[in-house]
Amino acid sequence: MIVASLLDAGADAEALRAGFASMGLDGFTVSIEKITKQGFAATRFVVDLDPAGKQPHRHLKDVKAIIQRGSFNKSVRDRAIRIFERLAKAEAAVHGTTIEKVHFHEVGAIDAILDIVGASLALESLGIDRVICSPIPIGSGTVKCEHGIMPVPAPATAELLKGVPIASCAETGELTTPTGAAILTEIAESFGPVQAMEMKAVGCGAGTREGKTRPNILRVLVGESTSPGGSGEIDSVVQLETNLDDCTPEVIAHCIERLLAEGALDAHAMPIQMKKGRSGVLLSVLCHPSDVDAMENVLFAETTTFGVRRQTLQRSKLTRRHEGVATPFGEVRMKIGQRNGVMTTSPEFEDCRALAVEHDVALRDVMAAANLAWDAKIKTQR
Repeated sequence: MIVASLLDAGADAEALRAGFASMGLDGFTVSIEKITKQGFAATRFVVDLDPAGKQPHRHLKDVKAIIQRGSFNKSVRDRAIRIFERLAKAEAAVHGTTIEKVHFHEVGAIDAILDIVGASLALESLGIDRVICSPIPIGSGTVKCEHGIMPVPAPATAELLKGVPIASCAETGELTTPTGAAILTEIAESFGPVQAMEMKAVGCGAGTREGKTRPNILRVLVGESTSPGGSGEIDSVVQLETNLDDCTPEVIAHCIERLLAEGALDAHAMPIQMKKGRSGVLLSVLCHPSDVDAMENVLFAETTTFGVRRQTLQRSKLTRRHEGVATPFGEVRMKIGQRNGVMTTSPEFEDCRALAVEHDVALRDVMAAANLAWDAKIKTQR
């Protein structure tokens, strides 16, 4: 349904077919058709498997090898692999094994591979920069899978949706599958209401089942910021905190490094005075709601804490984009922030550091050259 909705919004169907063919898989056919679903026009995307064929139980390395054979952009390939890595982590957690040993079962089948690669290809085709998702309805009742009858949400789906807002729904059945949950939690920057934008396209993707209380349709809205200069953005983040009075500075520094490596938006430590006059440290982490579980795992593994506080916060951000500038040392990406026409720019640190090492020059010289190049570029555009 995710792929179908993006196709309905204008994604290039032939680009998807070419991408699928480049992975060297067989034993399937893909159909894309316009239908009416419970009174609404929608697109249906279906992967039909050869009934004579047998789907193997693939491991993560097998799925990665299939995706890496594909002739499509690195960004498409990397996104698809990250989605499968999310699935692997969830399946491993549910079955008490490692991501290398877990069998994907249904989600390692050809249809799941095409769903995930197809979603990544469709996003690339539409030129989507950011995805915001509404709270996710999971359905109710039970679902039948390879391991037997399970309550909704299925175990892997529940694992994937930790830290993500879900919506109550009286509809019986599984409305969010593990594959769908993995795609949405990987591509969505945040979860919440629709932000202000100029609508460009609407896509409706139809599922196979018939909804009893609502049409079985997934809708995607595609648009652009309504302000010429960008009106800024608002999203939700989670702040995790813990007080520590028995951790060495080295341990805390190592923990912060691990948090950032796992995807934390920011992490810092502050000195505090605790009960009984003890000196301590307040360790604070900001992360996306979908990353809460991973951040807490690091905090419990790397520090002596017995508890972690959490709160969900709204933050206002500048609308961000990148533009490259040419310097005597090489190209540097400039990070550009906008809000109601107000703009601030800064050179990307990692670009500047890499060039400084490559040319054996001071980092500040590369950064200064990037700022000069940006100023010159702006003057020529006026």
